[in-house]
Amino acid sequence: MIPAPLKPLLDRLTLAWHERAVALKAISFAFVGVINTAIDFSIFWTAATLFKWPLVPANVLAWIVAVTFSYVMNSFTTFGPESGHALRWRDYATFVASGVAGMVASTATLFALSYVLPLALAKLLSIAVSFAVNFSLSHFVVFRARRPRGDAR
Repeated sequence: MIPAPLKPLLDRLTLAWHERAVALKAISFAFVGVINTAIDFSIFWTAATLFKWPLVPANVLAWIVAVTFSYVMNSFTTFGPESGHALRWRDYATFVASGVAGMVASTATLFALSYVLPLALAKLLSIAVSFAVNFSLSHFVVFRARRPRGDAR
């Protein structure tokens, strides 16, 4: 039993701890995203310039490899406790769908803001929107904390 005067302090400390965990996950997710960007660009550039692939297939290949790498890395690092450090086809499919949602949000943001802001700023803001959508869907949908089997709560 916690004494009444200490309860608000304990509640604030608990909240701060949970917010810190989300912040650390966001940083880890962003770090994986930076590596993904390098992978995506490298594969795209190699396919399009070295192998002379058309842009769309080169871009799709690069995106598929990058999103797969992102799923694996986030399953083992950023959301390791939630995923049980395991890879699952269903989670992968949900992660890919969330990536598509992030891409759609990014593209829509870029398109809309390009009419009112300089293109570089519109692109940066669209990246921020994509990050927010992808992280939120990963955190709350793909890698949400699961109750143990048999827990009816």
